[in-house]
Amino acid sequence: MAGRALLVTTSSGVQWHLGRVISRRFENPSAVRLELDVPTWPGNDAGAHVDVRLTAPDGYQASRSYSLASSGESTRVVLMVQELPTGEVSPFLVRHLAEGEDVEVQGPLGRFFVWSRSDTDRSPIQLIAGGSGVVPLFAIASAREREADSSDCRLLYSVRSPRDEMFADELVGLTRTTVDIVHTRQSAPGFQEGGRLTRNTIAERTFAASRSPRVFVCGPSPFVEAVTGWLVDLGHDAARIRTERFGGSS
Repeated sequence: MAGRALLVTTSSGVQWHLGRVISRRFENPSAVRLELDVPTWPGNDAGAHVDVRLTAPDGYQASRSYSLASSGESTRVVLMVQELPTGEVSPFLVRHLAEGEDVEVQGPLGRFFVWSRSDTDRSPIQLIAGGSGVVPLFAIASAREREADSSDCRLLYSVRSPRDEMFADELVGLTRTTVDIVHTRQSAPGFQEGGRLTRNTIAERTFAASRSPRVFVCGPSPFVEAVTGWLVDLGHDAARIRTERFGGSS
């Protein structure tokens, strides 16, 4: 469609792209899965993120960062947006952005918190997610499903209740990642009883430090800080722990 393409390179060398919403559906009562067609997208490693920018009729702009649930060379970009009622960006993306509309995205961003198929380290991979922090970790687990990666992988996912889960169907279908879900407020039959993660939970449900796993932790700042502290207490090398955290300004 003429006039739709947008490709702007910033001073940092990262580009702005124009994506069209080709699919949207609620993942849970407060989060929406957005699938964008971005013709100029260069592809991205699993675990990367983007900035999404909205422009008001009066020219005011607001942008926020969101992890990518997709990876690879496709021009299909998948976002999972959790609504923060007091936010400037997430309420619009969750409640108002419609299929067929365009949105600006900058990226891909992030080099530290990524897994790449070119990675030659075959140590076990431990993924630990709190709430919507599962998004980049799901991208990593999904990417590994497509590759002949021989390393063991586990995902420990802490979420309030079954109705708050993200990627519930896809997580069940993973064959190369062991998934362990802990519901902190309301559990379902066959799952860990409700309650926040503890040092003991981490010790029992993640790879032992003796196996020297690469660890990816993503979630709210207090969650990440607590989990990282427990991992170090349990003997994990801090240099092997990668973290990504989010606050409350979406």
